Amino acid sequence: MSNPEVGADNAAEVRRKHKEYLQPAVANYYAEPLVLDHGDGMHVVDVDGNRYLDFFGGILTVSIGHCDPRVTGPLKAQIDRLGHVSSLYPTVPVVELAERLAKITPGRLQKTIFNASGTEADDTAVVLAQVYTGALEIIALRHGYSGRGTLAQSLTGHAPWRAVPSQVAGIKHAMAPYCYRCPLGLEYPKCGVKCATDLEELIQTTTTGKIAGFLAEPIQGVGGFITPPPEYFEIAVEIIRKHGGVFICDEVQTGFGRTGKHMFGISHWNVEPDVMTMAKGIANGMPLALCIATAEIADAFQKLTISTFGGNPMSCAAASATLDVMEQEDIPSRAEKTGARLREGLEALQRKHPKKIGDVRGKGLMQAIELVADETAGDRTPDPGTTGRLFEETRKRGLLIGKGGLHGNCVRISPPLTVSEDQVDEALTVFDESFRAIGA
Repeated sequence: MSNPEVGADNAAEVRRKHKEYLQPAVANYYAEPLVLDHGDGMHVVDVDGNRYLDFFGGILTVSIGHCDPRVTGPLKAQIDRLGHVSSLYPTVPVVELAERLAKITPGRLQKTIFNASGTEADDTAVVLAQVYTGALEIIALRHGYSGRGTLAQSLTGHAPWRAVPSQVAGIKHAMAPYCYRCPLGLEYPKCGVKCATDLEELIQTTTTGKIAGFLAEPIQGVGGFITPPPEYFEIAVEIIRKHGGVFICDEVQTGFGRTGKHMFGISHWNVEPDVMTMAKGIANGMPLALCIATAEIADAFQKLTISTFGGNPMSCAAASATLDVMEQEDIPSRAEKTGARLREGLEALQRKHPKKIGDVRGKGLMQAIELVADETAGDRTPDPGTTGRLFEETRKRGLLIGKGGLHGNCVRISPPLTVSEDQVDEALTVFDESFRAIGA
């Protein structure tokens, strides 16, 4: 079963065993889940031999394409040299990567703790904020997503991803900067960015008045690529620091050129984080995450800590190779250019299908469309049913996409950052054909 032959019978058997042996919470896309066999660049192929243009990139993780030899080559060499030692021993791959991250991250970020997942990285960041400030309360955002652990689920402001009630005290959820569905019923820019200024009252009325920090994604990933207005973070972070907190920037999905122009998403909003977390795109699919902080915040954490798999030499080698490619190809600039082409095409689709496409948003190669009942009639009721039909139609035409949003009605579009303009155009054509097929 480790190398099944191509064929429908094997695909059916894999799906059967997945249902039998994996827990039901491990959900799959599509009415009949794809069984993927191999990948190359922008494409993946299932065991039936069907080839797909991948416009979700393993949830924004395959940053420079599937099985790129510029990454797999150094990875194979590292496997033959040294595979695993844990964080108890320094290695060349881990210190070289940590030094490199200190040079490319914004502001004064300097010292890193490596982890194996974004969940762990956010957990580490919260602990650092609490230890450094001496406070416990954390401000997170509604519609935000922080991972699968107990603390991460408590931070997450997204009911479908919270299996149990909050288990960690002291977490407050502020309004998300969700302009299309403003929680205050206002319109930007007349709103005065009230979602940001409301942080002042939130802190004064629901906390002790002194907080540990504010954790936020520059663009909310699972939330449906919710993109704040230009002033949001400058206003929000000033309020947070006024009340003693630090700014924890969650770049798990937005990092490494994904949003175009800059290496990290927060740079679009003209603020510098005190702590930053990242994962996903850093190693082109190898498991690696990290929390990087300013020296003073990092040095405040004096208790023992360890990570068995964090900073694994193989993952670090893959990350360094991935960053080499990003620098060689100027990935942030490339993502800005192809992202602009993608955005222009999505806005053209919105004009062709104005009833169902309520909103187009995002930056760079992190774009989303939100599907609603009837935008032309002013009915913005979320329409996950149309989203599901669109998924099946794009699959038929060889295009893989993602979804998100509180109601599952947002299409997330995030191809590897090496996508070509022709491939962007191909995807847009598939979207248009698929919308017409469902009568949208």
